Amino acid sequence: MNDSIEILINEALEGEKYPLAKLISLLEKQDSVSNRKIIFNTLEKNNIQKGITIGITGSPGAGKSSLIGEICKEFLISYPHNSRLAIVAIDPSSTITGGSILGDRTRVTIPVRENRIFFRSQASQLELGGMNPYTYHVIRLLRYFFQYIIIETVGIGQNEIEVASIADFSFLVLQPLGGDHIQFMKSGIMEVPNAFIINKCDEEELANLSYHTLQTSLEFLKDTLEQNSTTPPIFKTSVTKNIGIKELMKYISTIAKKNDEEKELIHQIIKWVKTEYGNYGLRKLTPLLQKKLNYSFEQLEEEFNRIVRI
Repeated sequence: MNDSIEILINEALEGEKYPLAKLISLLEKQDSVSNRKIIFNTLEKNNIQKGITIGITGSPGAGKSSLIGEICKEFLISYPHNSRLAIVAIDPSSTITGGSILGDRTRVTIPVRENRIFFRSQASQLELGGMNPYTYHVIRLLRYFFQYIIIETVGIGQNEIEVASIADFSFLVLQPLGGDHIQFMKSGIMEVPNAFIINKCDEEELANLSYHTLQTSLEFLKDTLEQNSTTPPIFKTSVTKNIGIKELMKYISTIAKKNDEEKELIHQIIKWVKTEYGNYGLRKLTPLLQKKLNYSFEQLEEEFNRIVRI
């Protein structure tokens, strides 16, 4: 198994999509622990510079998928030919059947046989927070292969802020005159974005009205934001009229990696333990985290399972 995984990794590093898709499928299996250990141990040996993760979230119908499609086109135009971009799109699962129509792919238009763009759909599996239970591990993998990784979350409400824990930078996408500026006065959704995008700005007057309303709301709240009391930037975009896409892509090119993988790791291991073992598991986990050992997710997972079995 080790040899076959190493072959898949080498082929994926050369830009092949199918081997990368196979690696992701291995991570998304319920019994993926052994595969994960082999995959990430192999990748760590290669000393690869990791890519930047960008979260794009917002309410249903804000045009996130279409906007990402335009970002892809601009990326292909403005970035060198050795640059690569990945998209992970989360679609909602049915509360009745558990199934999911992975429809985001139909709205993200990518040129045929374009190897610089990789697209992967995931079902939310009824996970709260706008993401999938395996999204974290898939993003960990893609960081080794791509300069940028975009996560498009499920259409979210007022308290689904999980993407902020995994992304280096997060955009919240809104619609003109959607009334969404009111939500910034509530806890939860206001804590997600590093920047805002008002999409569907086809009508200039309505777009400007929404822009100034949002700007006023953020000015009122700037003392509570984690950005040295400065308000986040706001972008106006339109897919149909190709407005603001170049400016948005130019801004994305300036985004730097947070380099806060330890905080991300602790958040994800706590989330996993709480899901699997509840408050009992969290009590067992606390002494392990207090040791501040240089563990990977898989090592923490293995050590925690050992403690629980004692």
